[in-house]
Amino acid sequence: MQQIDSMIQALAKTRESAIADLQQLKDAGTKIVGAYCLFAPTELILAAGAVPVSLCGMTAEPIAHAEKHLPRNLCPLIKSSYGYAVTGTCPYFYYSDLIIGETTCDGKKKMFELLDKIAPVHVMRLPQAHDMEEDLQAWKQEIIRLKDRLEQEFGLTITDEALRQAIRDKNEDRRVYRDLYSLSKRVPPLLRGSQVHRVLHGSGYAFDKAAQLDKIRALTDEVKNAAAREKITMTAEKPRILITGCPIGGATEKIITIIEESGGEIVCFENCGGAKDREFPVDETIDPYDALARKYINLACSCMSPNNVRIELLARLIDEYSAHGVIDVVLHACHTYNMETWRVKELAQKDKGIGYLHLETDYSPGDEGQLRTRISAFIEMLS
Repeated sequence: MQQIDSMIQALAKTRESAIADLQQLKDAGTKIVGAYCLFAPTELILAAGAVPVSLCGMTAEPIAHAEKHLPRNLCPLIKSSYGYAVTGTCPYFYYSDLIIGETTCDGKKKMFELLDKIAPVHVMRLPQAHDMEEDLQAWKQEIIRLKDRLEQEFGLTITDEALRQAIRDKNEDRRVYRDLYSLSKRVPPLLRGSQVHRVLHGSGYAFDKAAQLDKIRALTDEVKNAAAREKITMTAEKPRILITGCPIGGATEKIITIIEESGGEIVCFENCGGAKDREFPVDETIDPYDALARKYINLACSCMSPNNVRIELLARLIDEYSAHGVIDVVLHACHTYNMETWRVKELAQKDKGIGYLHLETDYSPGDEGQLRTRISAFIEMLS
């Protein structure tokens, strides 16, 4: 167990050295592309020889600065992201040679207008639905438009072969991480949800992807071997929780802590940083731009209407991870995810016969007492 803990700790700390690594990349002439959402096709960035970085803000510190320009009753993720950018306190934004935005919600659309005044921003115009061929073709053209912008900004040509290689590399990345978090399918799970989250969140800022994937593979193998040697103590089964909804990270990690302290076991994160992307590889057998369009337009995001893909994904994950309950986490003023809570509740309670809890929160610690009361009661109900 000590070896596993050390490996997880090292992976979780990757973000701490990321800024220095980013500086070295910049000094070497590497281009950096910042993105706010999974809809930005990572494969295209990699095919351009650039390094993708996530720019989402998930803490309360810069929000007061953002509210000088933005309304207070706005999603905290948007306010945090904008606050970091406008104050110059996000090194990832500072180092980015190009920012990729996407029209997933009205708040982000307007934020990108403001960001374009301080950094080069390319906004991808996302269709509002993904159930018609016209939607797919429109999104394919947006991906090609991004390709043209990357080539123009960086003075290069993105070849089909480079893109196909990037697709293969990213699919392997998805597979390696999927192998790790799939260890939670075991009953009881071989890793705690907080451990899986620390790896997923922390190691996302590793820029030497090959070395990082080797570390993830080694951790997965060590956990399996330890379980086979019976060196992992299998605790009594606890209520198994699937988390869905808005991105979990930064200040919202309070929910993970409270669930585990209340006796629950998080076995799956459907959110953006978890299964939502990694469960679906890009087709390597067809035209790469068709493949990217089909992959990314079918992300199970609440910005799509209808969003049957999310319900289908949740139904499968509930079964595969033997979940006893679903906790649906929604950030204040995230209207699309809030509007979908009824469908998720129906899926959990009516279709699957398991528990459901809807939590609405932000990045402040002020609601921790209320969250603890509600989560503890929910876990006790499932026990």
